[in-house]
Amino acid sequence: MTGAIAPEQLAVSRDRRLLTVRYADGRRHELTAEMLRVLSPSAEVQGHSPDQRVTVAGKSEVAISDIRPIGHYAVRIVFDDGHDSGLFTWSYLDRLGTEKDALWQAHLDDLAKKGLRR
Repeated sequence: MTGAIAPEQLAVSRDRRLLTVRYADGRRHELTAEMLRVLSPSAEVQGHSPDQRVTVAGKSEVAISDIRPIGHYAVRIVFDDGHDSGLFTWSYLDRLGTEKDALWQAHLDDLAKKGLRR
């Protein structure tokens, strides 16, 4: 299954802290607002090369304010801290869901290494 397939549904929880991504084939990813925010695909977070990537800390209470469709390939997620520059493509959302545990652990390890807190 390719990650470029559009989800059937994106649902934000009542407390705005969880995004559920559902696919027509029955797959489902639950992604926290915090994870989406700290792993945003924006240049502000990812930089323009791996050595420019920023470790985002202090976002454990962040929430999703809005989700805006971008064509037929992505969504822009707006967070309540004002961050809104990341375009979450269908393939990136699928990668976040399928590699969630490893990506989250790498983020936690990076925070610890730099003496930062969630």
